[in-house]
Amino acid sequence: MAPTEHRPDGPHTLHINAHRIPLEVAASYKARTRGLLGRDTIEGALLLTPAGSVHTFRMRFAIDVAYLDRNLRVLAVVTMPPGRLGLPRLRSRHVLEAAAGAMAGWGLRVGTTVQVDPPRTDR
Repeated sequence: MAPTEHRPDGPHTLHINAHRIPLEVAASYKARTRGLLGRDTIEGALLLTPAGSVHTFRMRFAIDVAYLDRNLRVLAVVTMPPGRLGLPRLRSRHVLEAAAGAMAGWGLRVGTTVQVDPPRTDR
């Protein structure tokens, strides 16, 4: 899926290297504002789009944050404990969030391009 296409909120699949990861997409203002607040963990990852920065105020767990450009290429990866304000990243158009340590396990690093598949509609 092209990163500039409208993505409805909901479940998708994220491809990183050989990994297929459950992905939630937060494309609406309401979904981006809610993010991971109120959760104890996340299964897979959450893509905030559009987004250039995040915070972890009122979060219950540490997260990995990957800043992505318009082509879904990773610009930076950081781990943020609760109660932090992330710095905005130039050229960042999307932010990928996951439980702390998950991105290293997927081999996600600066320069990696991720792929997002839309949800299947033939169910």
